[in-house]
Amino acid sequence: MTSRSTVTPQQLDAQDTRPLPRFALPTMRRVQDYAVVGIFLLLFIVLSLWTSAFFTKTNIVNVLDQNAAIGVLALGETFTIISGNFDLSIGSVYSLAGIVGIMLTPILGAALACIIAVLCGAVLGIMNGGLVVFGRVHSFIATLATQYVIYGLALVVTGGIIIQDTNPGFLVVGQGSGGGMEWAVWIMLGLAIVTGVFLARSVFGRYVYAVGGNREAARLSGVRIGTVVIAAFAISGTMAAIGGILAASLVGTAQAGTGTGLVLPAIASVIIGGTSIFGGEGAIWRTVLGVLLFAMIGNGFALLSLNATYQEIVEGALIIVAVVADAWARSRS
Repeated sequence: MTSRSTVTPQQLDAQDTRPLPRFALPTMRRVQDYAVVGIFLLLFIVLSLWTSAFFTKTNIVNVLDQNAAIGVLALGETFTIISGNFDLSIGSVYSLAGIVGIMLTPILGAALACIIAVLCGAVLGIMNGGLVVFGRVHSFIATLATQYVIYGLALVVTGGIIIQDTNPGFLVVGQGSGGGMEWAVWIMLGLAIVTGVFLARSVFGRYVYAVGGNREAARLSGVRIGTVVIAAFAISGTMAAIGGILAASLVGTAQAGTGTGLVLPAIASVIIGGTSIFGGEGAIWRTVLGVLLFAMIGNGFALLSLNATYQEIVEGALIIVAVVADAWARSRS
């Protein structure tokens, strides 16, 4: 007979090389990923039941129209944040693009003027990316500085006054409508679909996630980090310029500094949507929900005649919750 060998628990632990189950982290990630969906649906239901004016075609179309420009800004900011950077200059690019579009329309026509304005945004984005990559300046500081430079340039170009345009070809971009909604809304939704597919399905999109998630690992894998970062800033600048054109064509005027107050709401919408401020995680559809969630909060306060001070408290609390949840989930990994 063969003798039965005795194996100690310590020996079993040493022999078992299977990875330990990780139930807590995936669960937390799933909660974080789809929390914005639950909050959005809950707020939508509450407002629909609380006030009859909310769930009407007129109100919903107005909410979408009023937030189309900031939605486009947030789409571009999503790329920079996922890549592990921030772009604080989008407000100034937004203002300058509207100014360029209005000033060049009488000379070159609306279509060419808008194209040049968008190209200006892309060039400014490339300059921001180059400053971060080649200048080795942190994106927060770099774009904070370029925000003031671009704002100053807009002041010089306009002389500090409001410029106007009554050209129908330019105004139709923001004031035209079709299918029951303004063209600005359709443009925002179209850009969301295009950028969403591009970020989720393209090789460049995977590179953006790789650079933001683990820059050193991406470098060792052969990813051109500098090129990816500059391209992400170029996309951000382009989206900011498109948003500025939409806003300028909506009201027919442009002025230096009009986009300054939109920077933080755009970044907040991205973060509320579940994109990690540490980079490497996020999605365009989350950003769209973040924009709509912020829009619903503002609309709800207006319809219910609530004190606007509390609106800022609610929005700030949501940002804190999103950031803390992201940091906690990362610490568990």
